[in-house]
Amino acid sequence: MKKIIAAALVFCLAPVSYAGTVAVYHTSDVHGWYSARPAKWNKEDPSRLIGGFPALAALLKKEKNPYLLLDGGDMFQGTPEGNFTRGMTTVELMNALGYDAAVVGNHDYDYTEDSLRTMISSSSFTMLGANVYVRDTGERTDYLKPYKIFEKGGKKIAVLGLAGEHTVTSTLPLNVKHLEFRDEKAETARWMEEIRPLKPDAVVVLTHFGLCGRMSSRKVDVSTWTAGALEKHCGKGGTLAVARAAEGIDVVLGGHNHTGLLKGYYDEKSSTLLSESFYGLTDVTRVELDFDDKTGKFKGAKAELVPLWTDESSQDEDVKKIIAAFSAEVDKEMDRKLGEAAADLGYSLEGLDSAVGNWMTDAMKAHVKADIAFQNTAGIRSEIKKGPVRMREIYQVMPFENTLVTVTMTGAQLEKLLRDNIRGGKAGLQVSGLKVSFKPGKGGEIRLERGGRAVKTGDKFKVVTNNYLTTGGTGGAVFTEGEALTDTMVPVRDALIAYVKSAGTVSAPADAGRIVRLDD
Repeated sequence: MKKIIAAALVFCLAPVSYAGTVAVYHTSDVHGWYSARPAKWNKEDPSRLIGGFPALAALLKKEKNPYLLLDGGDMFQGTPEGNFTRGMTTVELMNALGYDAAVVGNHDYDYTEDSLRTMISSSSFTMLGANVYVRDTGERTDYLKPYKIFEKGGKKIAVLGLAGEHTVTSTLPLNVKHLEFRDEKAETARWMEEIRPLKPDAVVVLTHFGLCGRMSSRKVDVSTWTAGALEKHCGKGGTLAVARAAEGIDVVLGGHNHTGLLKGYYDEKSSTLLSESFYGLTDVTRVELDFDDKTGKFKGAKAELVPLWTDESSQDEDVKKIIAAFSAEVDKEMDRKLGEAAADLGYSLEGLDSAVGNWMTDAMKAHVKADIAFQNTAGIRSEIKKGPVRMREIYQVMPFENTLVTVTMTGAQLEKLLRDNIRGGKAGLQVSGLKVSFKPGKGGEIRLERGGRAVKTGDKFKVVTNNYLTTGGTGGAVFTEGEALTDTMVPVRDALIAYVKSAGTVSAPADAGRIVRLDD
C-alpha cells in the first residue's frame, strides 16, 4: 500500500511538461483590409485570392505549437469597412481570432483619443504603448500598458510595446497635442530594467516603427546582409536601435513602414531577431521561439513571412460570417455610383506627380476657387480604375477625415515649401495650379511657374491644402507662415465627391508633368 501511495506522489510531483517551441504570429498595418482580395501583382494568376482575417484564422487552427498572436498597430484606417465603424469591427475580428496584444499605431488616433479608448474598452486583448505619456502630468496614459507577460506552453513570454515617436505628426497633430511619445530607445532601456527581474523565458518588443524607411512598401530578404551593409543602407535607428538598447531582448517586431522581411534579420551585436509583416494583412510573420528540451532555456528564434493564399490556408467560415454581417450595411453606401472613370488614374512610378494626385488637387482647388492646391503624396492611398466610380473608390483614395484649409502664401514661401518636400528626387506633395522644375540634391535649382510665367518671390496666391499639413503634419510647416489661414471644415472627401458628380466622367488631367526634374 505504501508503495502505491509513493508511486502516486512521484506521479503528482513529476516535472511539468514544457513546450520546446512557442510560435509568435505577428500582423501589422492591417488598415482595414479584413477580407481576401485578388493579388493583382501576381503575374502567374492575378485573380488568386490572398489575405484577410478568415485566412489567418484558418492558418492558426493548423498551428501545432502554443502561440502568441500580436499586432503592430494601424489596425483599421484605410478602407470604408474600417473607417465606418471607427475600428470597432477590427476589435470584433481580433477578439474572435484571440489576439493577445497589440501596440498602438499612429492612425489608431485618427478619430481622437476618446475613440481609441472606446476601441480598447471593447478589446479582449491588451493594448500596449510604454512610451506614451500625458504632457501636463508626465504620467503614462491610463489606457495603454507598457508590457505584459503571457504564459504559453509553460513559458513566460514578456511583450513590451512601443509607439512611434513619429505619431506626433503622422496622425492629425491636434488629436495628440496633449501627449508625448518619448524616445523609443531610452524607453526600451527603462522598461527592460523592470522586465528582466521578472525572469521571463523570452522577451518580444512590439513596435509601430520599423527597421528602414528605404525598404518601405516592399518585401525584402536581408537575412544574409552583414551588419555593416544594413547600417549603411538603413542607419542605426529604428528597431535596430531598440534591439541594441538593452540586454535580454530576443525578438523585435516592427511596423509602420509597410515592409515585409521575408526571413527576418538576426542582429549579432544584440543577439536579437528583427522582423516586419508588410501591409494590408496579405501576409503574417511566424516566429519560432525555441527552448532547450532539458533545461528549458531559450536557444534562439527564426522568422518567416507567410503569404495568406486562401487556396493554401483556406478561410474560416465563422470569421467570414462576422465580416459579411457588417459589410452588408457598409456596402449599401459604398456601392453608390457617383460617376464614371474614362481611364485609370494611377500613381507615378517616378515618385513625382501622378494622375490621381493631379486630379485630386484639381478637385480641391476648384471646390474653394483657389489659385494653387497641395495634397501630401503619402495621404493618397489608392488609385481610381477605369469604370464606375463609387463611394468606395473615393474612400479608398482619401480614407482620412482631413478638411480643406485655405491660406495666402507668397512665391518665396511656395519655393521653401517645395524645397522641403522634394527629397531624393521624389515629391512629397501633389500640386494643382503650379509647375515645379527642380534639380535633385541639397541646394539644387528649383523653378516655379504658373500659367507659363515664372513665379516671383513677392507674388501672393490663395492656396488650399488639408488640415493634416497645416497643423503640424510631416512636410507642412511652411503653411503656417502664410496669412489668413482658415479651416473651411469641409472634408477633402466631400470635395472629391462633388467633383465627380459635377463632371460625370472622370479623366486624368491633360497637364501631366507638373513636377519635373531639370536633369531629365
